[in-house]
Amino acid sequence: MLTILSVVILIFSVILHEVSHGFMADWLGDPTARLQGRLTLNPLKHIDPVGSILVPLITSLAGFTFGWAKPVPYNPYNLKNVRKGEFLIAAAGPGSNILIALIFGTMLRFAASSVHDAASAATLAPFATIITYIVVINIVLAVFNLIPLPPLDGSKLLFSMLPAQYGRVRMVLEAYAPIFVLVVVFFLWQILAPVIPWIFRIFAGFSL
Repeated sequence: MLTILSVVILIFSVILHEVSHGFMADWLGDPTARLQGRLTLNPLKHIDPVGSILVPLITSLAGFTFGWAKPVPYNPYNLKNVRKGEFLIAAAGPGSNILIALIFGTMLRFAASSVHDAASAATLAPFATIITYIVVINIVLAVFNLIPLPPLDGSKLLFSMLPAQYGRVRMVLEAYAPIFVLVVVFFLWQILAPVIPWIFRIFAGFSL
């Protein structure tokens, strides 16, 4: 049940992440995602059979949950300010995950403060478990996507702030994006993972 719970939470969290990219692009003048029917929370519009179902199920059995949804497209030529627009669109994804984690972390704070005896603790335990998974998974998504390596949002944030002459470097790095994802998942993430409990404590008020 916990495996299924983590996969379901991950799917909807990555969908909200991608839809946030699309809404920001639409707000900045690019209707691509809206015209393709991607500004919706309907999972059928976003699920990638491999990244949204197969990979989360396999990784959850290994002790962590990882996956992705189909990227929401946008056309930079529809933006009034391409560099600023790219920054805001890229930031919208992890920003949505941080907001979700903050909201549900606050709910955990209130839940913890309402526990006065064993009976109330038992009543709130299932609720707290679900909320904890929501907070942790969204923190993981935010931190993971902010890593400044292609194809993650962090690389888009970085290159949108660098001078235009770094465009060639960006093209070379993006050609190796699948390799970078594997490096992050299997090597770099071990270094970054310890920050997750620290952020969780800030949001929820107690340690994992």
